[in-house]
Amino acid sequence: MTRVRISTTVDETLLADVRALRSGARDSEIVDDAFSALLLQSRSAQIDLSYAAYDEVPLSAPDAWGDLASFREAAGR
Repeated sequence: MTRVRISTTVDETLLADVRALRSGARDSEIVDDAFSALLLQSRSAQIDLSYAAYDEVPLSAPDAWGDLASFREAAGR
């Protein structure tokens, strides 16, 4: 993986707290983990948003194959 150098300022207390939590970890590892967590959180929010359409239509609303409420009930048996 190609590495890129970044230079930035951060909250001193926040950095100290994170360093204490991850003692022994390099700052670059901490930043990589923070970026990965942010991307994971964003992806999770995108997935949740994609399911929002199901909240707009009641499960009992019929479509070409029947309705989701009946399917769900049958699948649960």
